[in-house]
Amino acid sequence: MRILGSTTFGTEERQIRDYYATDPNALRKFIEVFKADGNSLAGNVWECASGEGNLSKVLLEQGYSVFESDIYDYGNNKVGDFLKTDLYWDGDILTNPPYKKAKEFVQHGMTLIPDGRQVIMLLRIQFLESKGRHEWFKTSPPKFVYVHSSRIKIWKDNDQVKYPGTQPLCYAWYVWEKGFEGQTTLRWIK
Repeated sequence: MRILGSTTFGTEERQIRDYYATDPNALRKFIEVFKADGNSLAGNVWECASGEGNLSKVLLEQGYSVFESDIYDYGNNKVGDFLKTDLYWDGDILTNPPYKKAKEFVQHGMTLIPDGRQVIMLLRIQFLESKGRHEWFKTSPPKFVYVHSSRIKIWKDNDQVKYPGTQPLCYAWYVWEKGFEGQTTLRWIK
């Protein structure tokens, strides 16, 4: 049950929102290794499932221009369904998407950006396994997969008090570059 205007939600609504916020340090570590490998993010980054802005704040502190959106209103973002937008974006798209819609986020994001720009998603390592995604990966391979060698913190509903520890799942940053053809490069983040 939800009380209108409240930020306290019952179990059922938490599952509907699929809101699992990322520890900002996971993005800081990714950007550090990504840059050390000679790669870069565009100056403009769209955080399209921004929640309360954990990732956006890291991008801003590192000097990127950030556009925040989410299907829900968290007070800091433009409200809208990313999967229904037709906004052309001359920059990169980076987010921790709702896992059930991760493939759709990638596919749709790739339609919104020009060649050479990137769609970067934080996903479970298990995203690599699936008969359905196997065929898709043949025609739409990520350019890079950056695997966190240590478990990162993911907070249900961004509740860092109730869920302070690391998670039992392995996460990786998947980087799709529009126009890329070739083999995926696997990298690790310490």
